[in-house]
Amino acid sequence: MERIEHRASSGGWQDVYRHRSGVLGCDMTVGVYLPPQAGRGPCPVLYWLSGLTCNEQNFITKAGAQRYAAEHGIILVAPDTSPRGDDVADDAAYDLGKGAGFYVNATREPWAKHYRMYDYVVDELPAWVEANLPATDARAVSGHSMGGHGALVIALRNPGRYRSVSAFSPIVAPSQVPWGAKAFDAYLGDDREAWKQYDAVELVKGARETLPLLVDQGDADEFLAEQLRPDLLRAACEATGHPLQLRMQPGYDHSYYFIASFIGEHVAHHARALKQTS
Repeated sequence: MERIEHRASSGGWQDVYRHRSGVLGCDMTVGVYLPPQAGRGPCPVLYWLSGLTCNEQNFITKAGAQRYAAEHGIILVAPDTSPRGDDVADDAAYDLGKGAGFYVNATREPWAKHYRMYDYVVDELPAWVEANLPATDARAVSGHSMGGHGALVIALRNPGRYRSVSAFSPIVAPSQVPWGAKAFDAYLGDDREAWKQYDAVELVKGARETLPLLVDQGDADEFLAEQLRPDLLRAACEATGHPLQLRMQPGYDHSYYFIASFIGEHVAHHARALKQTS
């Protein structure tokens, strides 16, 4: 564990750490915001999963979430979006390979050796956080686009592990859209039954916990109709009675301007859940 950035922010500290991941077989960088309350004792944690082409820097430099985390006393943890390194498989396309891990455990070569982002986010990263930082085991998860997909899937597959979940512009049905189909075919093969374990629309149908889903989606998002399809998540939740708050935000696109406009409401949403006693 090595701290490679340390910057004052909203009364706390925005750090970036590098640590060795045994799950991914490479070094990983993780953005960590420690609110001022962390100097007095352990705080709950909101995990943020970023989207295609991103690393840990996008969220910590563009979202403006630190001021809200400081207000509510929440640690923000923002990992990179894929394994990295010269020996890690890659693809020339932006939507496959490095920066495009899709938060799955790959089973096909050449991806299977390193691309195990699901296990990394669910198990290894929280264990590292809770062992090395002033963090409690009260967890929430959120994300954007590919990371919104990851947040929904991880929360739905792990009942009781997260107090709350939210997403901005998530890929809710990756099995049914080009981004997801391309990645799943490469990482998981052509068995579409295997794809369902990483598809929020499919997981809602058999969810063992009715954790409410908060989703913000801009109605001017350039990827809305082809790649994101929130209508499919709404239909699945209505069919099963799963609680969903889908907020279509007029005029907003897919950018971090959108995230920065509503991140305060999302942090407050998670704060309410994280501060509840078990």
